[in-house]
Amino acid sequence: MNLGPAILLHTPQLGENIGAAARVMRNFGLTDLRLVTPRDGWPNPAADTMSAGAFAAGVVVTVHADLASALTGLTWVSAATARQRGVGKRVTDAPGAAAQAVTRAAEGLGRAGILFGGEKSGLPNEAVALADEVMTYPVDPDFSSLNLAQAVGVFCAAWGQLQDTHVKPAGTVAAPASRDELFRMFEHFEDELDRAGFFFPPEKTPLMKDHLRAAFIRADWTQQEVQTFRGAIKALALGRGKARVKREE
Repeated sequence: MNLGPAILLHTPQLGENIGAAARVMRNFGLTDLRLVTPRDGWPNPAADTMSAGAFAAGVVVTVHADLASALTGLTWVSAATARQRGVGKRVTDAPGAAAQAVTRAAEGLGRAGILFGGEKSGLPNEAVALADEVMTYPVDPDFSSLNLAQAVGVFCAAWGQLQDTHVKPAGTVAAPASRDELFRMFEHFEDELDRAGFFFPPEKTPLMKDHLRAAFIRADWTQQEVQTFRGAIKALALGRGKARVKREE
């Protein structure tokens, strides 16, 4: 079973950068590459050329119509970005994110994902809101430009350095919630909030959802916690109507 982190490229533009990212991933033993709406589509001949055979050597590419789909099966996400854009997140560097990914896998807490933005403008606010933490690099502020493949390479090298020193699996722990389970919980909760008139004025709805999701993600939910909370949402929704439970005074 592959417990190495998935590398996610959000709206990448150049096939060359996708191929170069795949190449450096394979150098350090990572093989799960997920693309969210690549500009030039997939497959991409330019990516194949730059990969130096990484796809044939085991890097598997999946293409996703949205970020929610790309996060399926992951339980923790670090977003590579230099700006938090108003959504409070823990901040780490490449070794810190790599250590989290290694430790979570070794302790049975599921797979991590490392999320990178496209070449033009990086990650949008709504993508950063869905991450557990922000990963930044200590680049020179007078020359801070890294291309997409280079940014992926910095993380992959940090991951590779930890492979002989990771902690051994711990005992039984509560199963963490995957991102797809969290997304279903978000949608359930947001649907009920919408029915209750919470999202007002309408133009602020996306930002309000981002803040709610960011707050939930910081809690590092387990599968059981998600199930319990969704049961609570359902009970509250039913309680607003004829099914409201009558309690004794």
